[in-house]
Amino acid sequence: RRERQRFVDKNGRCNVQHGNLGGESSRYLSDFFTTLVDLKWRWNLLIFLLTYTVAWLVMASMWWGIAYLRGDLHRAHDDAYSPCVANVYNFPSAFLFFIETEATIGYGHRYITERCPEGIVLFLFQSLLGSIVDAFLIGCMFIKMSQPKKRAETLMFSRTAVVSQRDGKLCLMFRVGNLRNSHMVSAQIRCKLIKSRQTPEGEFLPLDQCELDVGFGTGADQLFLVSPLTICHEINSKSPFFCLSQRSLRSEQFEIVVILEGIVETTGMTCQARTSYTEDEVLWGHRFLPVMSLEDGFFRVDYSQFHATFEVPTPPYSVKE
Repeated sequence: RRERQRFVDKNGRCNVQHGNLGGESSRYLSDFFTTLVDLKWRWNLLIFLLTYTVAWLVMASMWWGIAYLRGDLHRAHDDAYSPCVANVYNFPSAFLFFIETEATIGYGHRYITERCPEGIVLFLFQSLLGSIVDAFLIGCMFIKMSQPKKRAETLMFSRTAVVSQRDGKLCLMFRVGNLRNSHMVSAQIRCKLIKSRQTPEGEFLPLDQCELDVGFGTGADQLFLVSPLTICHEINSKSPFFCLSQRSLRSEQFEIVVILEGIVETTGMTCQARTSYTEDEVLWGHRFLPVMSLEDGFFRVDYSQFHATFEVPTPPYSVKE
């Protein structure tokens, strides 16, 4: 069957775009810092370079303007004359003086004299402005680099979900795993069923969200994710799959969104990994292959069999039937 449009991709990206915001787009500017952090890296680097380049050129122009208005440019080589900034006689030298001051290099060749109050005021303004720009941009880059989005790439989900019996009950199951040795603290998993439906009043809900119970009442949704785990949703009278059978699965159209949240042990930041399963990716009458084995003094996980399944005898009927 032709692959249809997903609400959430397998890599966790949500296929939702916001358009026609109108006057509401100004809300992005009111939270400019978060907007800047959410931008792609290429735009962040471009804004980073442009901000510093424009700020450097403007401040260097102000130092050059003071020297020009005082007449220092024409008398820079006069030993008897006391300029505002020593050895500033053109724009490149004014730019170099600004860089030396901003970077606290101070080679000693260019310096402010005590007979220039406007230069002292500009120097204080430059110091304050430089601290603000550094704190804003460097803080933004640091937060963007420390975001735990990349940690989600080492959290694995099985490519398919399976439906089979466990403990005499028909269950929908999928597998999750953690590729790193560092743990996910307070890991919790949730599932949402995305399916169109029509209410008894005739209202059509194109992307109705329904919760799938994966052990919320029993605490099974709280994971100790040190080895691959099989997450189980029991199909009972309260499940939205109560009427689902092997035959009706071929004609259904739904999407199961899986959300795994936890705290990264090394950074203490919250991480979220997502994936989804469409009806084509649900295998009826299958079970996951075991991936755990006991070695000499430790347990070994074989991730080459992480996505593998095998067929098991399963009734083709729904729980209702």
